[in-house]
Amino acid sequence: MFLQLTDRVAIVTGAARGIGLAIAKRFYAAGARVVIADIDESAAAAAAGTLDSDAGRVLGVPTDVTSASSVEALVEATLEAYGRIDILVNNAGITGASKPLWELEYETWARVLDINLNGVFRCCKAVIGHMRENARGAIVNIASIAGKEGNPNLIPYSVSKAGVIGLTKALAKETATQGIRVNAVAPAVIETDILRQMTPETVQYMLSKIPMNRSGTLEEVAAVVHFLASDDASFVTGQTYDVSGGRATY
Repeated sequence: MFLQLTDRVAIVTGAARGIGLAIAKRFYAAGARVVIADIDESAAAAAAGTLDSDAGRVLGVPTDVTSASSVEALVEATLEAYGRIDILVNNAGITGASKPLWELEYETWARVLDINLNGVFRCCKAVIGHMRENARGAIVNIASIAGKEGNPNLIPYSVSKAGVIGLTKALAKETATQGIRVNAVAPAVIETDILRQMTPETVQYMLSKIPMNRSGTLEEVAAVVHFLASDDASFVTGQTYDVSGGRATY
């Protein structure tokens, strides 16, 4: 009975692959109805079909988190299909180029911030009214250890994830008495496709900081997100849970 999500409706962004898909699978196994939101429409549909071919408990919705209208359409599609939204996991994100500040293009800075931080804002804003009306909800934002410590050659990514942590803490305080909990998860190096966006030197730097001397798995991140989304975390809000193999210093 622990960590059950029976009849809950969860939106997971960036869920066609990687951490997002691992979270969607875990939520589904716990009994939730899951909306796989991803900018890759075919991948979202494929993931939904693989996870739940005929039971109607998984819906794939093409979503661009840089577009407020696209995010609002995601919420409308979810409500039309399932009638409610209990859980939002903001997972969609990119790392951007691995470069020192003096080599960064303004376009790279703007794009990373728009997806990683503004995207979280748009999704939270789109669901918060519904959650407030129902006086319940759980939001879990995927941040990063980079948002706490800063990774060299990943300034836009580090700044965006620091912003996600700040947004999480502020929104948690705004909704603390309204039945809504808002938390973040800060992974370190996790075995995902996103590592291919970084140079080998950047990946090795990050691995060298992990006391466990290994990268984390998708399932290890999904397990922490699952806890935070469940009623077992009913007295937990405004927190950033590290999944870092001991890397974080605070």
